[in-house]
Amino acid sequence: MTVELLSGPAPSGQPDDDVPRVLRAKPNTSDRHFRGAVRGSGILVLAIMSLIGVFLAYRALQALKVAKWSFLTTSQWEPDAHHFGIAAILIGTVLIGLVAIVVAVPMAVGTALFISEYAPRRLKRTLIGLVDLMAAVPSVVYGLWGFFFLQPVLLVHGVNGNGLPRFLATYFGWIPIFHVTGANPRDPLQTPTVYTSSTFVAGLVVSLMVAPIVCSIMREVFSQAPVGEREGALALGATRWGMIRSVVLPYGRGGMIGGTMLGLGRALGETIGVYLIISPVFAIQPHILQNGANSVSALIALRYGEASKFATSALMAAGLVLFILTLMVNFGAASIVARSRSGSVGD
Repeated sequence: MTVELLSGPAPSGQPDDDVPRVLRAKPNTSDRHFRGAVRGSGILVLAIMSLIGVFLAYRALQALKVAKWSFLTTSQWEPDAHHFGIAAILIGTVLIGLVAIVVAVPMAVGTALFISEYAPRRLKRTLIGLVDLMAAVPSVVYGLWGFFFLQPVLLVHGVNGNGLPRFLATYFGWIPIFHVTGANPRDPLQTPTVYTSSTFVAGLVVSLMVAPIVCSIMREVFSQAPVGEREGALALGATRWGMIRSVVLPYGRGGMIGGTMLGLGRALGETIGVYLIISPVFAIQPHILQNGANSVSALIALRYGEASKFATSALMAAGLVLFILTLMVNFGAASIVARSRSGSVGD
């Protein structure tokens, strides 16, 4: 690429020496090809996303014409009887995603800070590889692990000899989200099956799928904190943690929020891991410790094989809502990262 320096005419009352010179770039062939390839890739991604949305909207149109706005307020799912909606499963989807984020974000922040600020150089490469490897594990493996190992362990081992769900229901049951309807957690003869296949267990499994992605984003943001500000804080007598608290965390705040929201978008769309854990219910279930939950993606996986033509259209409508919700979360994350200081150049 060549750059030409052009001098324009001097404005009235301004000397010729003070005229700003105009920079005009002349890209060569390789620059034009690269720019065209990058621009074409961006347009292709937008086109594919648009086609997916159009496809879902077209296939969902038949069901949406019947259900109309009640599709968002009805809890039952009986599409062949023309009585269906996603109120219950949409709330279940959001609750599973929130449980996953509440558990995953502290783990991701701690791991990212340790890798970027405390880990020795040799160990750092190993830890980065392990985190990336966790992100590559298929979701069905996490689902099987959660069903056959995590859930039985949670029901048996915990605090004071009780499983963790029973402990939370016993001491925090006064909080509506931890309340278990029709069960007395202080009764030693109470069957633990009331706590199985719950939103809480599904959220824990999804949190392990989300944590590596969130950790990778935060680690990249933390590692880009300006070296000059780091050294300045240490020169003024700050401890390592004081430097992290005053420089690294404020610098990476936007990246932390963006990574959290991107992880939430992944959690909302998780399918197989949730499908293997939950016991589907078609009623609004605000109690995360109680047996029974549902999500949009798990509903589609459960009902698609046996669905009629109209029921398939209803499933496509549910998928369209999830698609729009995920796009909103991801666009929100992108806008927060773009407005933040994270990634800016520092001395």
